[in-house]
Amino acid sequence: MQTHRPAAVRALNRVAALLEKAGLLRLDLDEVALINAARRRTGLSDFGDENFREPLRRLAHAIKHEARPNFIGKMAVRQDSLYLLMNRLQIEHDRVKYPEIASQSIVKPIFIIGLPRTGTTLLHSLLGLDPGYRVPKTWEVMTPSPPTSDGEAKRIRVAEKNLAWLNRLAPDFKAIHLTGAELPQECIAIMSHTFMSDQFDIMFNVQSYRTWLEAQDMRPAYEYHRRFLQHLQYRHPERRWVLKAPAHMLSLGALFAIYPDAQIVQTHREPMDVLASTASLSTVLRSTFSDHVDPEVIGREMSQFWGDTLDTFMRLRENHPPEQFFDLDYMELVKDPIGAIRRLYLHFGNELSAETETRMREFLTLHPKDKHGQHHYTLAQFGLDAAKESPRFQRYRERFNLAAPRSLAHV
Repeated sequence: MQTHRPAAVRALNRVAALLEKAGLLRLDLDEVALINAARRRTGLSDFGDENFREPLRRLAHAIKHEARPNFIGKMAVRQDSLYLLMNRLQIEHDRVKYPEIASQSIVKPIFIIGLPRTGTTLLHSLLGLDPGYRVPKTWEVMTPSPPTSDGEAKRIRVAEKNLAWLNRLAPDFKAIHLTGAELPQECIAIMSHTFMSDQFDIMFNVQSYRTWLEAQDMRPAYEYHRRFLQHLQYRHPERRWVLKAPAHMLSLGALFAIYPDAQIVQTHREPMDVLASTASLSTVLRSTFSDHVDPEVIGREMSQFWGDTLDTFMRLRENHPPEQFFDLDYMELVKDPIGAIRRLYLHFGNELSAETETRMREFLTLHPKDKHGQHHYTLAQFGLDAAKESPRFQRYRERFNLAAPRSLAHV
């Protein structure tokens, strides 16, 4: 699979590589250096709970020794890590300045989960249009401090500029995943503040970090997730959260430990219809940040990872009351999104108002499928054969009564 990388980006990476080789350029990803830089920039020193140190250290080690990042990759991970640390410092400072943040109650949050490319982004955006619900906006996750509306317009502009840079670096990305400063953001961006998030695994080949992460108790990450929501909720209290991330499937026990009244919406789609797309997304991002990306390695990785994830989730789900879950077929959501959402509301004892339905229909009109272009991919581009990969997902199909793959040739 070939990804499009602008000529200016390729040139920058080449020049930077020469400067690094000559010892004239160095981007320090050391944990202590990043922490000290964050403290200098903010003038703050208290991180509160410092459980993030080991994940940050393991991530930095994996990027240095496994990911083979180019200059853009090193710059991106350094800047991202620095801003995550600065956000943590500012959030801790804000909790002292605004003590009411700690008393914010997170009641019956809705978590949207499911394989990537199963309509989760569409559903998240539509539910976020209900005035009674609240979604984390991209701009406020990027700059959560202050927890008030101060400087809101400026913070939105900063987020727009950051997203514009992503589009310049990875022009193929917007055809795969919709982004926008005022659009809903996924939980992985919130949990990245703990450095226990699959956001880094999507961007870089960091297998040792991934293996370590999968063995961790994720409750500290979810506890910080709750603190982050409290922070955002201080601006708009008394509205229920609608949240989203496929990775929640791996940590259902930790999620319910922090949010015992959570309501889970799981979207379903034939895995062979999404596997190439998930591999394509990771290939596009990793190719932006490294010059050493093998699509076939990513294909095998995605098949193994999502097969194991679904098996883990099905086992964990049996430990929780079925009424806290709602299953939604992707095809139903695509063909009749309003009808599907009305059924979702009914399941959880809510009612879809005429006002919210109108907002949703307007959104669907303004955001047609493939608005930013079509993204074509096949399993073969990632070294995958559907006949060999399909049995890995058979238990999942049987559990949720999914139809057999419509094709063994392509997605």
